[in-house]
Amino acid sequence: MRSIWKGAISFGLVTIPVKLYSATEQRDVAFHQVHREDGGRIKYKRVCTLDGEEVPYSDIAKGYELPSGEMVILTDEDFADLPLSSSRRIDVLQFVEREEVDPIYFAKSYYLEPDAQGAKPYVLLRDALESSGQVAIVKVALRQRESLATLRVREGVFVLETMLWPDEVRAPEFPFLEEDIEVRKQELSMATSLIESMEGDFDPGEYKDAYREALQAVIDAKVEGREVARPAEEGAEEPAADLLSALRASVEAAKKSRGEKTGKAASGKGTAAKKPAARKTASSKAGEKKEPAKSRSRKSA
Repeated sequence: MRSIWKGAISFGLVTIPVKLYSATEQRDVAFHQVHREDGGRIKYKRVCTLDGEEVPYSDIAKGYELPSGEMVILTDEDFADLPLSSSRRIDVLQFVEREEVDPIYFAKSYYLEPDAQGAKPYVLLRDALESSGQVAIVKVALRQRESLATLRVREGVFVLETMLWPDEVRAPEFPFLEEDIEVRKQELSMATSLIESMEGDFDPGEYKDAYREALQAVIDAKVEGREVARPAEEGAEEPAADLLSALRASVEAAKKSRGEKTGKAASGKGTAAKKPAARKTASSKAGEKKEPAKSRSRKSA
C-alpha cells in the first residue's frame, strides 16, 4: 500500500506522527466507453460553453454559481489561504462509547501507520483506547475538506473513519410514517420467529459478489472465443395468500436451509471420523484369526 497523507495525531500534549492509507478498495470490473464498430476509445474534450474553444487543464478553475446565474471563480490560491487548523493534524476532541455513533455517519475508512519515532506513543494510545472500549471523536482535513471522524482499533491498527456532518444526513420523511398501520400479534410473533431461525455469527468470508464473478466469466469466455454459459433461471415461487402465511413459509424454509447446512457439516465430520477406524481394522487382522480359539476356551470353562 502507498500512503496518501502524512500528519500527526494530536492527543493533549502528545503528538504521534502517522501515515494514512486507504483501508478499502472497490473490486468492480472496470470498463471504458468505446466505439461499438471498431473498439476505439471515446475521449472527451473540455470545451468552454461561451466561446466553443477547447480549454487546457491548466486554465480550468472552480466556479460557484449564484442563484442569479453569475459565477464566482475560485483559484488554487483561494483554497490555499483558507484557515484549516487540522490541515496536518488529527485532533482528538473527545472519547465516546461505540454505540453512540450511528453508522449512517460513516463515509470512508483509512489505516494509520506510525512513523518510526511515533511507534511507542501510538501503541500506548492504541492499547489505552482498546481497553476502554470507546472510540475517539477527531477532526481531520483531507483533500481540502475538513471532516469529523472516529478513531478506533482494528487488528492492532488505528482505523480512521471519516464522517458526514449532521446536516449532510437526510431525514427519513416518508408518508407511511404518519399512517396508523396495525400489526397483528400473530404476525409480530411469526416475524420474531423468522429472525430467530436465521440468527448466526457473521462471517464475511461466506459471502461473495456473484454478479461480479458472472460478469468476469462472460469476459473470460469472450476472450477465449467460447459461448457464454448462462445459469439456469430459478423457478418463480407462488405468492403467499397473506402476510402471515408468507412469514410461516419463510420460517419453515429457513429451518430447512439451516438443517441442510448442519447435515452437511455433520456428514463431513463423520467421514473424517471413519478413517482412523478403517486403519484399526486393517492393523488388527492378526487378532481376528485368534478369535475362534478364545470362544472355545469360554465354552470349555
